[in-house]
Amino acid sequence: MDVLHRSGVLMIQHLQKDYRAYYDFLNFMSNVGDPRNIFSIYFPLWFQLDQTVGTKMIWVAVIGDWFNLIFKWILFGHRPYWWIQETHIYPNHSIPCLEQFPTTCETGPGSPSGHAMGSSCVWYVMVTAALSCTVGRMDKSSIALHRLTWSFLWSVFWLIQISVCISRVFIATHFPHQVILGVIGGMLVAEAFEHTPGIHMASLTVYLKINVFLFLFALGFYLLLRLLGIDLLWSVPIAKKWCANPDWIHIDSTPFAGLVRNLGVLFGLGFAINSEMFLLSCRGENGCKLSFRLLCALTSLTTMQLYHFIKIPTQGEHLFYLLSFCKSTSIPLTVVALIPYGIHMLMTPREKKTK
Repeated sequence: MDVLHRSGVLMIQHLQKDYRAYYDFLNFMSNVGDPRNIFSIYFPLWFQLDQTVGTKMIWVAVIGDWFNLIFKWILFGHRPYWWIQETHIYPNHSIPCLEQFPTTCETGPGSPSGHAMGSSCVWYVMVTAALSCTVGRMDKSSIALHRLTWSFLWSVFWLIQISVCISRVFIATHFPHQVILGVIGGMLVAEAFEHTPGIHMASLTVYLKINVFLFLFALGFYLLLRLLGIDLLWSVPIAKKWCANPDWIHIDSTPFAGLVRNLGVLFGLGFAINSEMFLLSCRGENGCKLSFRLLCALTSLTTMQLYHFIKIPTQGEHLFYLLSFCKSTSIPLTVVALIPYGIHMLMTPREKKTK
């Protein structure tokens, strides 16, 4: 692994030296791959346009991030910005200099990359959904157009994934092999859900059972290894030790923060999609209207951007996890139930409301 890490450091140095002028673009692409954008941008848009795709997107994102957490705990992957300080393969006074940025100092293990895995699985869902939609509307004689559409969409997919991977390597938060593993892992999870029908029809009981299983498995795995003398949070003190700026250390980058966030989103989706408000609005007569869907999408996207102004206090770790779960639960509740129901009531004539 030292040889792999050392060659990765050389790649990071090359990127930081020769492509420093592209920092703003690379930082933007790193944000594009942020798993949190799945819930605040991609999901609100796609769910209102196609409920099946939106629901699948949440399942893929949550399960993919859960697998990412488990593999991170198994692989014990180092991050470049602390590995160069902890390793002993460099002679005295010859430690490479890697520049750090505000988004560099993530505290969880580095392999596989969560950004690369989240980006690839969600964009895989979006591309396959777009292809199935366009192919269904094409004539059998439009083979050339189908091939052109297929080539264009998958080219966009790979362009985004490569850009996200390069951005994560550039800021020294991942080695190249870690982002490659992330992309492959995300695609495998997304492809698995392509062959898992009926997710959008799951009952609240199914959502609750999956939530409990994911939480208990992760917690049990953590406690079991803790009893064996293995601390799965080993990376947190190392990240704090070698981060260039203590203000760049955020509690929401810890392993359990992502788990709590994902469980909250999945729980909220299950509760919302089985609620009376969802059935009356999205499954009612207004649900088939394009104007209703577009208005829901626009309102959802705007509301989700306002969520960024809700800051959770970080003084207490357990309080942070509890409030993070509640905030995450409210996201699908707002997008799936509250906003569509509110718009449905505004679009419904007054005489129908009084019946």
